[in-house]
Amino acid sequence: MRIERILSCDAVSAAADLFDAPPIPAATELFLAQPGHHLLFAYDESGRAVGMISGVEMTHPDKGTEMFIYELGVAPAARLQGIGARLVAELGVIARRNGCYGMWVGTEVDNDAALATYRRAGATDEASFTLLNWDLIDGGADV
Repeated sequence: MRIERILSCDAVSAAADLFDAPPIPAATELFLAQPGHHLLFAYDESGRAVGMISGVEMTHPDKGTEMFIYELGVAPAARLQGIGARLVAELGVIARRNGCYGMWVGTEVDNDAALATYRRAGATDEASFTLLNWDLIDGGADV
């Protein structure tokens, strides 16, 4: 297996099945153009993309820069082979190289597969928190 940083919209389109929904061309282009946005794919021996992770560097004046794991996905046929943990570790290498002081992710409390993957990659549990959301499209709450 090899892991590559993705910089091409064509590569994203070719691996559309790794995402929750079909990639939006304009959003893909914008994401890939940002230097603090990272998209990595894992490829099997045949050259097929079998996993992806996206991360975003976030900087705050009193904290510095940290890496947020935005999404992790592994093709169903390629699960339970350590691909997710390897993708997380590779994003961690990039985060360290770019001076991030930490890396974090949120997931559902009952997503056992994600929790096991992140823990296998070295993550530790933090205190629980409540996630609040604003739906800003299609009649969402006023902000």
